Amino acid sequence: MNKKFNFKTIFEQGPDVEVIFEFIGTRMNPAHDGYRPDHLLNDTYLTTGLHHYYNLTEVPPDGTAKGTITFLSPEAYPSCLWIGKKINIQEGAKIVGYATITKIFNSILEAQEHN
Repeated sequence: MNKKFNFKTIFEQGPDVEVIFEFIGTRMNPAHDGYRPDHLLNDTYLTTGLHHYYNLTEVPPDGTAKGTITFLSPEAYPSCLWIGKKINIQEGAKIVGYATITKIFNSILEAQEHN
């Protein structure tokens, strides 16, 4: 049986975290609500996440915003986030910004202890 991969279904689960987005000017264009870049959640795991920006439809290449991220398959990288952790926002190997965790909605991702 060949199942099609459906991003829409996966991202309908609701947000995993609330963050402050900080773009660093390396993108050529604004990031639009619904943007799906990569996120380096720990030293060994890069995953896709769907951005939603509060009260904005786009964020300038060097702008900041508050919003949420819904990650692809969070069960694959449990206990890797905590309030205040800053994760890379990437397009391939290029870092385009950072997301600082302000709230964790998905308890699978929450680390009990961190360094």
